[in-house]
Amino acid sequence: MTETMAPPVPAPRLVGASDGLSGPDLTGRVLAAARVLRDRGICPGDRVLVKGDNCVDYVVALLALMHLDTSLVPVDHRQSAADGRATARQARARWLLTDGTDNTDGTHGTDGIAGPAFPADRVLRYPGLGADTAPPPGEVDLTAWLARPDAVVLWSSGTTGRPKGIVKSGPAVHDNTLRTIQAMGYRADDVLAPLLPFSHQYGLSVVLLWWLARCTLIVTPYQRLDLAVGQAAAHGVTAVDAAPSTYHSLLGVVRRRPELREALAGVRIWGVGGAPLPAPLAEAFPAVMGRPLLDGYGLSELGNVALATPDAPTGCGRPLPGVRIRVVTPDGREAAPGELGEIEVDSPGLMEGYLLEDGTLTPVRHTTWYPTADLGRFDEAGNLHVVGRNQAVHRLGFTLYPESLERKAEAAGRQVKVLAVEDSRRGSALHFVVADPEVAAPAEWRRRLAVHLAEYEQPNAVHVVESFPLSANGKVDARALRAQVGLGD
Repeated sequence: MTETMAPPVPAPRLVGASDGLSGPDLTGRVLAAARVLRDRGICPGDRVLVKGDNCVDYVVALLALMHLDTSLVPVDHRQSAADGRATARQARARWLLTDGTDNTDGTHGTDGIAGPAFPADRVLRYPGLGADTAPPPGEVDLTAWLARPDAVVLWSSGTTGRPKGIVKSGPAVHDNTLRTIQAMGYRADDVLAPLLPFSHQYGLSVVLLWWLARCTLIVTPYQRLDLAVGQAAAHGVTAVDAAPSTYHSLLGVVRRRPELREALAGVRIWGVGGAPLPAPLAEAFPAVMGRPLLDGYGLSELGNVALATPDAPTGCGRPLPGVRIRVVTPDGREAAPGELGEIEVDSPGLMEGYLLEDGTLTPVRHTTWYPTADLGRFDEAGNLHVVGRNQAVHRLGFTLYPESLERKAEAAGRQVKVLAVEDSRRGSALHFVVADPEVAAPAEWRRRLAVHLAEYEQPNAVHVVESFPLSANGKVDARALRAQVGLGD
């Protein structure tokens, strides 16, 4: 009789700018943090609003809350106090876990979210959480949290109105993460360096992916890109995730510091998401870095839906294993390859529903196709290409899609936004805004754009700005851009 031993389970590793945890040290720190939170009164099922920026302590706090089987409500650390109070009310959060700078000006105190929304004994701070506490025996266990119907409440970007509270179940989050690992081929020897806030869907999904893949997570100062890239390179990064705007800046960093290009040669996955990938960036990146950006398509409501992979880098790639996508034309039929239509999805990663203002849940049906309100097409090889929001405008007798026009216009070499303005005579007037660091004359850009557009697609006006204003999650802030070029809301 031969006795065999199972191979050891890899231990996840967490690395910050000046600190790090792995193996028993990471386990002990998370369990100690969970003990402190439990002793303060946090119970399974409590909804906890978490506000702060990326750091090792933030990740430890998230894992401790998951271990305690709470419902997480992560919010952006730059959120205003007024928005924070509204979020706390709508989510019916019982606790606030913060870095201690809960005021809008970054100062310490209780006149930000705390105070009006939470009594003093319901406000906890995560810096150093569990560092001076003896951990109980055992292992970090996310089983109960991954079965919770309201494991996490995420918030939409708010680009089309007030942000919506999106309730995701643990099974949906768990399933989507495992399918992502399978599709992208993440391994225990991977070193992940997300240049994203962990409070948003994209960043949080990478944290969960790290934990389940049992690999290494580098917590970088992502808002100081030169430092973040240097730190990631020093630790042998193999996978980076970021928004298009961050990659645009990363190319600038590498051009100024060409030695980083060789230091980043081990990156096999350059994942991009959170906003449409501009064609000029998609073309410039592999020319500089030697590998393509791998675009992806997902929503907070669904998690990842389709991902380009290292061996199939076209468009947004193919649907994740077990996820179905169809493209539907305005007349209700399924689109042929190459034909634009609205993207609909059938996925186990679908949310439970939206939170109403009073905190009650509006559930969604899990037995039908979910309409995303996004516009896209499949190519002949089955790769998904996402154009943008399905926001048709009517002009001179034609139905046009502003974000489809943007993709065409970007063939001129710069990122373009198309803003529609109601016009009683034409139906809609189209204002093309070009992001040009050299701020060439609008007339020059009108000439460059014209060759890529049909006659009925030509702009009514062309504006040129040095760069686009961005929202907290790296998307173009359309409302701020309208104000910048004098179009109001």
